[in-house]
Amino acid sequence: MLFRSRKLLRVLKYLNGSRERGIVIRPGKDLELKGYIDASYGIHTNGKSHTGCMIALGEGPVYVKSTKQKIVTKSSAEAELVALSDESSQIIGCREFLLAQGYDLPPAIIYQDNKSTIAMAEKGMHSNSRTRHINIRYFFIKDRIDSGDIQLKYLETNNMLADILTKPLQGETFKRLRDLITNWSF
Repeated sequence: MLFRSRKLLRVLKYLNGSRERGIVIRPGKDLELKGYIDASYGIHTNGKSHTGCMIALGEGPVYVKSTKQKIVTKSSAEAELVALSDESSQIIGCREFLLAQGYDLPPAIIYQDNKSTIAMAEKGMHSNSRTRHINIRYFFIKDRIDSGDIQLKYLETNNMLADILTKPLQGETFKRLRDLITNWSF
């Protein structure tokens, strides 16, 4: 309990010291939906991984989520695939809502920092014998790629905005990602 109290106190001190900060949302040059999805493998005491997701429409976040995964995974690629499967539904839902409102949108771009996960999602099946056990449930993303609803793109880990939502970062890395997510450049 003391550990959680220290964490809460640290968060409250940060919020108190950054009252002047905010989130800046601006339309981009073109209406474009981008998602950043990341996972940290096995970081919880029960072996579960952690998922982070940020969705941007134009410039600035319209959806941010950080959550413990519901299942235990066997590898970082599998944890990333679970995160991609669980959170891509939110991005697809946002895109479908905007299309229903009459907006003409290109496929939503989902950035992912694990090349094995991208390969599995694009193939719609496991990529080798080590990932054979992964449930088909996590491969619905292949249908959405084929239909043109979404497009997966690789993004290096040090540029992955959702990284800040999956692990405790400090110093310059925290500040850089915080400023990119909040679109704060003043």
